[in-house]
Amino acid sequence: MRLWGKKAAAALVVAGTLALTACGGGGPAPAGEQGGAGSGGGEENKLVIYTARDKAVFEYVIPKFEEKYPEYKGNVQVVNMGAQEILERVRAEKSNPQADFWWGGTQQALDLAAQEGLLAPAPESVTAKVPAQYRHPEGLWVGEILLPEVIMYNTDALSPDQAPQDWDDLLKPEWKDKIIIRAVPASGTMRTIYSAMIYRQYKETGSVEAGYDWLRQLDANTKEYAADPTTLYLKLARQEGLVSLWNLQDILIQAETKDMPFGYVMPKSGAPILVDGVAIVKGARHPEAARKFMEFLFDESLRLELASNLFQIPTLEDLDPAQMPEWLAGLELKPMDLDWAMLAEKEQEWIQYWDQNIKGKGGQ
Repeated sequence: MRLWGKKAAAALVVAGTLALTACGGGGPAPAGEQGGAGSGGGEENKLVIYTARDKAVFEYVIPKFEEKYPEYKGNVQVVNMGAQEILERVRAEKSNPQADFWWGGTQQALDLAAQEGLLAPAPESVTAKVPAQYRHPEGLWVGEILLPEVIMYNTDALSPDQAPQDWDDLLKPEWKDKIIIRAVPASGTMRTIYSAMIYRQYKETGSVEAGYDWLRQLDANTKEYAADPTTLYLKLARQEGLVSLWNLQDILIQAETKDMPFGYVMPKSGAPILVDGVAIVKGARHPEAARKFMEFLFDESLRLELASNLFQIPTLEDLDPAQMPEWLAGLELKPMDLDWAMLAEKEQEWIQYWDQNIKGKGGQ
């Protein structure tokens, strides 16, 4: 598989707090303020978004949306949290949805949400632009970007050749107490990476235990689990750890826009390439606003801007390769062979087992 890209080796810190981040407003509307989809009532020109996107992304996109649709200016509210946390929150709010739009979720999480009746169909104007392999068969979620999951390292401390070159290198003795990992259960990126590591061993041995053993060895080399991405970036930049596992886009955002010392290695044996998607919440209080925002996100000119300025790999199939930014040209990816249906089915079980039986036990 050939995508576009380049090797990065600079850095960045981006604020990605779990608290409410208001883009021109406060938190989500209080329960009962307005009815469900199609109910009519006040505050029509309002949009509430739950997002796992980096702050640099939503602070770039929201003003452009408000410029195109001035009736929403000051009334777009963003709650920033991990992708798994979005699923849990939307699930908990099913009977009284507080969000209109889910921006940034793994295909596993979005598939579960679709199965549980939490999502509304995307407009055909969007689904028609995206290849079938990057969206729900009934259009209940749509892949926005592709996220290769890679090895991240501090470029002030390590050269590209000194950094781990493949997943199994992370288990070598020289990396003990030099690895910092983003807390796994709340992170869609980390859940995907850890599930991929389990499946990788399962495919070779026929045993889930082999995957758990691999993660035990990684835990033995892990110095710390950072509570959120911001903490991860700060600790890695300060060389409290030298290596981590993360998604390519956020590494490049940090490296190229925040001048932080982060680079990446594309694992030789292959990288999980996650389809990261978006969806309209079923029963959204402002369904028209959610529809407009989704259509805006999939505008071809915006996708090219986000590829150029924020290192996103778009899913749209009709973008002109000649208009792709220079950083995308030449990135060769070897996708890891994964059974995404199995990952979606087993992820919760696997991550729960890791959290309860492996995390912090030093390989015991």
